[in-house]
Amino acid sequence: MGKRKKAEEGGANWMDTYGDLVTLLLCFFVLLYSISTVDQAKWIKIVKSFNPDAKEVSQIVDGDTMEGEDDVPGGLDNEGEDLTLDEFDELFESLKQAVAEAGLESEVELFKGDGYTFITFRDNVFFDGDSSVIKEGGQTILGQFSAIISGVSDSVKEIQVLGHTTQADPNVINEPIGDRVLSSERAARVAAFIQTRTNVLPESIVSIGYGQFRPIAPFDTEENRAKNRRVELLITKSDSVEQSLEKYYEEMGRQ
Repeated sequence: MGKRKKAEEGGANWMDTYGDLVTLLLCFFVLLYSISTVDQAKWIKIVKSFNPDAKEVSQIVDGDTMEGEDDVPGGLDNEGEDLTLDEFDELFESLKQAVAEAGLESEVELFKGDGYTFITFRDNVFFDGDSSVIKEGGQTILGQFSAIISGVSDSVKEIQVLGHTTQADPNVINEPIGDRVLSSERAARVAAFIQTRTNVLPESIVSIGYGQFRPIAPFDTEENRAKNRRVELLITKSDSVEQSLEKYYEEMGRQ
């Protein structure tokens, strides 16, 4: 009788094991559910912290499958951090659409890089001859661009306005003062125009005159010289890493 009682008592131990297993499974599924919603902004920062030179965070799944009910585009997370995830990327598409609507595809070149948008206004979009006065048509397109940029100003780290001239005579360098002053005045006027049309902080708008010394084409033909006469806008994202102008040119295939 004693042996039977001992066997009966031991036979019920499987219930304890089963109960522990069910409890562990429940905890496991609760854990899976708790991590099923990933904060995309924080995930990007984590990945980039391990590989800061990466141009893309390929591990990121499409935002629609990662965002939870509490994730609101352009809203704030629990620490009050701005979650404007796609705002800066949308800037490029909006500018591209404005160029197409204005029929300026051959006069305005746009390039989207990692954390920046680069815009080139060629030859006489803004200015006539040796003038630094922005033409009426140039003011129109620049006003449209300024309005678009203003809409994403919280994502903008800096706007650099770069003025360039070309060497008029292939064999003779330009007169230094006139060359540099003209490129600087043009860049300054465009920067001032943008400042009056956007809510980007004035200290974040910078104008630089390079004269003839950052050419993107030889000076041998009039067509090539026209390519060098240009105004460029370099718009960088708030969390981007600064690079040299030569590096940006290299990424755009200009070197």
